[in-house]
Amino acid sequence: MPISESQLETWSHQGSIQQSSTTCQTIRSALLSEKAAYKDKSFEVFLQGSYGNDTNIYAESDVDTVIRLDSIYGYDLSALPQEQQAAFHQATGGSATYTFSEFKTGVVSRLTNAFDAANVTPGNKAIRIKPNGTRRSADVVACYQYRRYLRFISLNDQEYVPGVIFPTTSSGTIINYPKRHSDNCTTKHQATNSWFKPTVRIFKNMRSKLVEDGTLAKDTAPSYYIEGMLWNVPKDKFGISYGDTFCNCLNWLCQTDRTKLTCANEQYRLLGTTNVQWSAANCDLFLNALVRLWNES
Repeated sequence: MPISESQLETWSHQGSIQQSSTTCQTIRSALLSEKAAYKDKSFEVFLQGSYGNDTNIYAESDVDTVIRLDSIYGYDLSALPQEQQAAFHQATGGSATYTFSEFKTGVVSRLTNAFDAANVTPGNKAIRIKPNGTRRSADVVACYQYRRYLRFISLNDQEYVPGVIFPTTSSGTIINYPKRHSDNCTTKHQATNSWFKPTVRIFKNMRSKLVEDGTLAKDTAPSYYIEGMLWNVPKDKFGISYGDTFCNCLNWLCQTDRTKLTCANEQYRLLGTTNVQWSAANCDLFLNALVRLWNES
C-alpha cells in the first residue's frame, strides 16, 4: 500500500524556521563584527544549503553560512578565445597582497572569540560551531570568489558566472556556485506553482526514514544532490497531490537517462566522480530504496 497523502503532506512541511533564523543572525553578527581582522576587506556573508533554500526538514540541524572574500578571486578562462585571455591578463596583471589563508585565519579567530574555542572546530570543508541554547549547530564555509569567464573584452565589458572556491584538508579544491543553485531552485519552485520545495522536503524526509531504518547509509544522498536531482524533473510532473507528484517525479527519474542530469547550478553534470558531483551508484541506491519504501509501505 502506498504512503498516505497525509504522511506525505506532513513530510512536505518546512523544519525549524525561528531557531535557524536566530542562529543565522548570531553567526552573521559575529562575522560582521568590527573586531574582525578582515573588517576592511571586501566580503559577503550569506546562507547556503537547506536553510538558505527553504528546503530544511525537522531532522536537519546544521545551518550553513558562507563568508566569501571578494578582494581576490580565482578564475577559469578556458571558454575564452586566445585574444580575450590575453586581454584579461593584460587588464588584471599583478599579484594580490592579501591571501585567502590570512582571511580564513581571521575567520577562525573571529568565531573562536565569539563562541569560545571549545565550541569552534575547523574541519575538512567548514568551520563547525556547536549548538548552545537556542543556537543550532552551524557550519561556516570560508571561501573566496570564483569566476568562470564567458567573455572578456575589458574591465568594463566582461561576463562571467560567479561562484566560490576554497581548499579542503582532504577533498581537494572545491569550486561551486551556491547562489546560482539557490536562484535556480527558487525559479523552479515558482515554475511548478510552489510544488518544488515541498517535494524536495518529502524526498529528504524519506531519505531520513531510510537512514533511520538502516536501509541507506547516512552519506548516500546528501540534500544538495536531492535538490539538484529534482530540479531536473519537468515542471509538468509536479502538482495535483503529493502522492501524484512523488510518483511522477520518481518514475521520471527512474526512466530518464540520468547521465544527462545537471546540477541545479547548470555548471556540472549531476552524476560523476569529482568532488562536486554525486556518484551514479549512490543515486541508483537512493532511487531504488525509494521505490521499495513506496511499494512496501
